[in-house]
Amino acid sequence: MSQQQMNNNTSSSNIPVSERYWTLVDKADKKFSKIRDLPYYERNRYDTYFYKVFKVYTQLWKFQQENRQKLVEAGLKRWEIGEIASRIGQLYYGQYMRTSEASYLSEAYIFYEAILTREYFREGSFQDFNLANKQLRFLARFLMVCLVLNRREMVHQLVNQLKMLVDECKRTFQDTDFKEWKLVVQEIVRFLKADTTFMNIRPLRYSLVLDLHPDVLPHVAAPVARKNLRLRDAVLSSYHHNEVKFSELTLDTFRMLQCLEWEPSGSFYLSAGGKSGQNGALGSSPINHSQDIADPTLPPNPRKAVLYRPSLTHFIAVLATICEELPPDGVLLVYLSASGGTTGHTLSLSGSGTGINTAENITRDFQSHTIHSDGTSTSSMSSPSNSPNPSASQKKGDCISYHTGCLQFGNRGSGGLNCIYPSDLIPFTRRPLFVIIESDASEVFKAISGAEKGERAALLLSPNCSFPIGSSDASRHSVGSLFTIFLTAPLQAFCLLLGISGSDIEMDTYKHAESLLSSSLNDWGLKLATSDNVDPVWAQILGDPFLRRFLLRFIFCRAVLTLFVQTYNKEEFHPECMPALPDAVSPRTSASQTAVVQLAKLFHATKRFVFTEAIPLPDHINSGTRS
Repeated sequence: MSQQQMNNNTSSSNIPVSERYWTLVDKADKKFSKIRDLPYYERNRYDTYFYKVFKVYTQLWKFQQENRQKLVEAGLKRWEIGEIASRIGQLYYGQYMRTSEASYLSEAYIFYEAILTREYFREGSFQDFNLANKQLRFLARFLMVCLVLNRREMVHQLVNQLKMLVDECKRTFQDTDFKEWKLVVQEIVRFLKADTTFMNIRPLRYSLVLDLHPDVLPHVAAPVARKNLRLRDAVLSSYHHNEVKFSELTLDTFRMLQCLEWEPSGSFYLSAGGKSGQNGALGSSPINHSQDIADPTLPPNPRKAVLYRPSLTHFIAVLATICEELPPDGVLLVYLSASGGTTGHTLSLSGSGTGINTAENITRDFQSHTIHSDGTSTSSMSSPSNSPNPSASQKKGDCISYHTGCLQFGNRGSGGLNCIYPSDLIPFTRRPLFVIIESDASEVFKAISGAEKGERAALLLSPNCSFPIGSSDASRHSVGSLFTIFLTAPLQAFCLLLGISGSDIEMDTYKHAESLLSSSLNDWGLKLATSDNVDPVWAQILGDPFLRRFLLRFIFCRAVLTLFVQTYNKEEFHPECMPALPDAVSPRTSASQTAVVQLAKLFHATKRFVFTEAIPLPDHINSGTRS
């Protein structure tokens, strides 16, 4: 060791432990503030920043562990330890949002769970207004992590704690100080009411227990599939008046996000035994959550950018950045869900939902394009008003009565500032795009096909009219988009269309139906892979498990809505795709009708469909319906 190093060590040892600790805290705070406003979607540019901030927080955490007793004697509070752990959890969650690597999400869960079990923020929270807010923010952040990680038992536990804490704070402090938190509670309760157990009977994520392993997907002939593309990135966004959401994650984008992840093999079926050790060291537990994420031999999750009510310029900037980073064999999925709009109509709007906007301000720092500290949000993104729009007041199943040319991603009456047009996507067709449009104006996006600038786009377009589901005045507000449910949970969508809820189904019947549907989807997949006239646009994505699954579920959705009595021969209720798929998978083929009639027979609903020919049923279907 050199003399200079020895002198430095001696000098450092002379500085009190508490002073060294607060110097580290200040350094960590400064680095955290530098990255909290960095967007999630610009991944590669800021890797160095995140590495540095992780490094300093690791040093800080280790230092307080090694010197805990001295620091406590010097006045260190438990909530201050909890705040460091919470920051680390935020960093891990931010890294998950940037990379979609589920191990980061698991690490965030571990830190947040340790904060919860050790009650770092609880002591003195009812005497200190700021400390009470810290605990509420922590619970909200942990809720988001558990929701995305699909740990539903913990979600319900946290919701109960959040309710009790808000009620206690309202009694202890001024009632108005926590009114917005009451709205946050209402938001998550509404979300969970919509995303029921029935909607999660099987995982939305790609499960190797239920779905084909990528290695055994049917091979597409090389002359047909000139490329073998993989889904690398996705942009997910929705804007509907009064749509179900929690923070900036709407019900539809949440389902799409879940559907673009690998399910931890078998973990969905394990009993809730994931209790972390409450007495162990933070960051470790009897169950290793990080090993419960995915088969390491599987490809990584596609990266997702979830945009909550983006401005047009922000949306375009995100697309441009992601396209620039897209690898040569990559496909970009764009999912847009919004009502159609025209720029020629100017409507007088009365502002509504201001309370919800205030609640969004509270939650913006645990689910947005930025990472915030416990202080006031510094996001430059402003949420558009929740003002009503014409389509929101229509009755279920109605269609808009005027031609629409865009998706409305903001207030009406402001020209094209809040509109997304088909032409906005065309410049990005220099790279392979897989576009899903869920809107009453989806038809106008056919204009993309044939106008591409280099790569032909694959388009899945929802019906212009959505058949009503549920019992509320607006089915979207109760369960979300039917088209999106077909793409993410097809059997549940089939049941909702028939008016069947989870309480009406026996699990044996449901499992039988799941098996039949899986078989039909695989048959369609084989037909496409072996077809001589499948369009290369579809052929080149059939090797990707996520995109293939969307396409096959689209075929099922189209068959069901084409044959359904109330939508039979009503083109406005039928989804479309561009380019066209082979006739072998069209809705009126014997194979497609057989797939639908098998399920209809199982649920005693054959009279709800129109079949153009007598479809013979296998014996196991008839025997299954007697159970």
